Amino acid sequence: MVGVRWVPGLRFVDAFAGDPGYIRALAQVVNEHWTKHGHAEHLVLSFHGLPKRTLDLGDPYHCQCHATARLLARELGLADAQWTLAFQSRFGQAQWLQPYTGDKLVALAKGGVRRVDVFCPGFVADCLETLEEIGIEGRAMFEKAGGKELRAIPCLNSHPAWIAALTDLALANLQGWLAPPPSADARALTIARAKAMGAKG
Repeated sequence: MVGVRWVPGLRFVDAFAGDPGYIRALAQVVNEHWTKHGHAEHLVLSFHGLPKRTLDLGDPYHCQCHATARLLARELGLADAQWTLAFQSRFGQAQWLQPYTGDKLVALAKGGVRRVDVFCPGFVADCLETLEEIGIEGRAMFEKAGGKELRAIPCLNSHPAWIAALTDLALANLQGWLAPPPSADARALTIARAKAMGAKG
């Protein structure tokens, strides 16, 4: 057995696309926005895009986005015609996951929708891709195509409902975890025994 420094065990929280707490937190953010500002005619749920090749290779992300969008729409009580799923942040020449958010915003405006809300469920915190790409560039595309108003609904950020859901996810993933690392006293005793057997330092 090779002696190594203490390496802690690691565990990663798996995908939570359909986690009930996550879905409820998303719905609460949207509902609070609507309570304060009123409903737009249409809700666009925009997720970060990926090259279509990832889907062809079996990556579950595309399906996870659809699951989140479907569950969120149901939690909000929306009919199919009241919301749309789309993918943003495309670059390069390769085909990416579709429909593209920009194309969808233009199509909605040209189809007569005057007010649209855009929410980005896959981004748990606002960033350049939500604040600029949606709130500035997306708004400009929508208005240029004939739309009147695009409102970017803030991401989860530090909303209490999200923090509670995140806590529940962490606690659920700690169930059945490994035994805790030895205490400081136990480590000191181990070191003392090792020195007594000839270890140095």
